[in-house]
Amino acid sequence: MTHSPAVLDLRHLRESVEEVLNDFFTRKASDRPPHLPDLATPLQQFIAAGGKRIRPLFSLVGWHAAGGAGAARAAHHLAAALELFHAFALIHDDVMDRSDTRRGHPTLHRMLARQHTVPPTAADQFGTSAAILIGDLALMWSDELLHTGNLTPQQLAAVLPLLDQMRTELIYGQYLDLVHSHRSPDMSCALTVIRYKTAKYTVERPLQLGAALAGADQSLLTPLSSYAIPIGEAFQLRDDLLGMFGDPAATGKPALDDLREGKATVLISLALTRASRAQADQLRLYHGCPTLTEAQAQAARGIITATGALRMVEDMIIKRYEKAMTTLDTAPINPAAKDALRHLADSAVRRHT
Repeated sequence: MTHSPAVLDLRHLRESVEEVLNDFFTRKASDRPPHLPDLATPLQQFIAAGGKRIRPLFSLVGWHAAGGAGAARAAHHLAAALELFHAFALIHDDVMDRSDTRRGHPTLHRMLARQHTVPPTAADQFGTSAAILIGDLALMWSDELLHTGNLTPQQLAAVLPLLDQMRTELIYGQYLDLVHSHRSPDMSCALTVIRYKTAKYTVERPLQLGAALAGADQSLLTPLSSYAIPIGEAFQLRDDLLGMFGDPAATGKPALDDLREGKATVLISLALTRASRAQADQLRLYHGCPTLTEAQAQAARGIITATGALRMVEDMIIKRYEKAMTTLDTAPINPAAKDALRHLADSAVRRHT
């Protein structure tokens, strides 16, 4: 059994994930028959274009929180597999949202539409179809990457049910998000979407997966969940604020997208609940308007701020952060993993990107 170090270097953990991903793509490039198209390069470029690697980091910290039992190779492959799965989710999400940019770069379907020599009238359809296929490839390769990590039968038995749950929960969250878009957002529905699309997928399941890989039982998985759900919710609430008020140069995403897409966020729900009739009518006019201008978006931001919704969401973030920290204080986790979880929580709720 290997024991967790006194301090966990998150940058080093992230580098270990990048190394596994780079090695995997190098192998895919060398194994590809020359008569087949190169689909690995656009996927690798998409992953390399940015991202916080937050899910792999949580899984690796979860592994250390449970004592780091077993070979590190298995933990690194699990973490990298989560990032490949995340690429699948993002690529398909961008297609569904018809997004133009991701992390300050063209989305994959837009990039493919521009790069390939097809008739102009068919370019968008080609880009969309090709991106869906590359997203499917990322999903399949995430399984391949996991199973080449030399996990023992016992580790696979512990990890696979949680992995199945995570994937199912994400699809339910995505579907609920799709159903409630362009509708007057309901607070309960918005919080349900946050829980399944983000809190469980981004924090809870990665943490539990890493811990389960190291042999953790429910006595550790439960407190990890109690920390993870509020931090995951705070992460998404912060994301919603950045989607409305963030600097596009920092977020890599236009500040108009969430309004144009009619995202049913907690922020919009609170604003509509607290707005005057005139304010609510105006906000509903802007919410989900595909031709929204920057001036109209600024008017919507003014209404949201005036209703106090911005301040209320900030308060919700703080309360969830404090709840997670209280749980962490008494959790049966080694000090190095606790410090790493505190740092990840700070990064999640106080970020600007």
